Amino acid sequence: MSRQTEGMVSDTPQYRFQPGQFRDRFRLPASPRGREPIYLCGHTLGLQPLAAADAVEAELERWARLGIAGRFDGPLAWVSYHELLAESLADLVGARPSEVVAMGSPTANLHQMMISFFHPHGDRRRIVIEKGAFSSIRYAAESQLALHGLDPARNLVELPTRRDGLHHEDDVEEYLEHYGDSVALVLWPGVQYATGQVFDLDRIARTAARAGARTGFDLSGAIGNLELALHDAGADFAFWGSEKYLNGGPGAIGGCFVHERHADFHGPRLAGWWGHEPRTRFSMGPEFHPVRGAAGWQLCNPPILALAAVRASLDLFREAGGMRPLRQASLELTGRLARLLREQLDEKVRIITPLEPHRRGCQLSIQFRGEKSAGRVLFERLEAHGVLCDWRQPGIMRAAPVPLYNTDEDVERFVELMVNLINA
Repeated sequence: MSRQTEGMVSDTPQYRFQPGQFRDRFRLPASPRGREPIYLCGHTLGLQPLAAADAVEAELERWARLGIAGRFDGPLAWVSYHELLAESLADLVGARPSEVVAMGSPTANLHQMMISFFHPHGDRRRIVIEKGAFSSIRYAAESQLALHGLDPARNLVELPTRRDGLHHEDDVEEYLEHYGDSVALVLWPGVQYATGQVFDLDRIARTAARAGARTGFDLSGAIGNLELALHDAGADFAFWGSEKYLNGGPGAIGGCFVHERHADFHGPRLAGWWGHEPRTRFSMGPEFHPVRGAAGWQLCNPPILALAAVRASLDLFREAGGMRPLRQASLELTGRLARLLREQLDEKVRIITPLEPHRRGCQLSIQFRGEKSAGRVLFERLEAHGVLCDWRQPGIMRAAPVPLYNTDEDVERFVELMVNLINA
């Protein structure tokens, strides 16, 4: 779940993290106008930490100097390098280190998790997702149903939004109360990618468990954005990418969470040698003996250069004091953006992201009133002035001030530019 509820917004963190406090620890892209760009695209691709280049260069140097000996050399030995990320990832998702592993990419990880945790049987054959889910999630769910010989048109349930354009946890509960005995898996995002809506994952996981269904969460837009508590919520599994708020780079290595109740999992899984327990991994025996916990789902030795980049970013999260102070800074920063938009542009734009603190993360999704083409034109004009956010159909501009590197000035310049360009 998200630990951040509306009643917790005023909680005092260990110290106050100022929005943009680590800005000088990141590399900003070039701006066409000579000024620093207004980078509001961390919900799609986070900025590059300065330390990432050093970390990758260090592993390149070790490769050049040691060759294959780097596999077992010292505290950064490649054979166990992925373990160096476990504690930080566990902190970010509210889990135990044995419940998380850095591996794969989001959709590949989802497929692996569904092989193990989607078991249609009897009348329990359905997968529940939100209508308008990220396309890759829908493709994966459909293809897994087809692998089991099931018709996606009948067994993929897409819960619709209400008139406000949002999904509501009440609707998940109501569906499971009436049809829960037909549901095998609830597959839900921590953050809805188009609207930026944050969900109460604890509530969804517990509702699914009462209905006898398993739960998997897509945390690609949530990890590094929200306070999470996956272990306490009791989700069966979760998966994520690291290119967004974790600043791992384009196509960064992802990760998985598997609850510790499945630590000694005996069901089906896709097996590979890196999921084999380390003591006899290099014996190359014919029988697979998985590592206990999430690491048992690894397939092959992980890409060390990709791990090094993510590890450099995770070190910044720890230095910042973890997600609580970052979440507080995020609420202030995004709250400022929402207030300025409503004060200065309420007649021109509307924010479709819920504005209650516990229902929003870094991202605000903005729609333009009037002709849809006018919104696209404004987006392109903003881009020409050094604003980097993104556009999603139908007519949504997504902007995410990230507290690690975005500042109040970024937010103010962004709204000022919008006002000037709209009134020009």
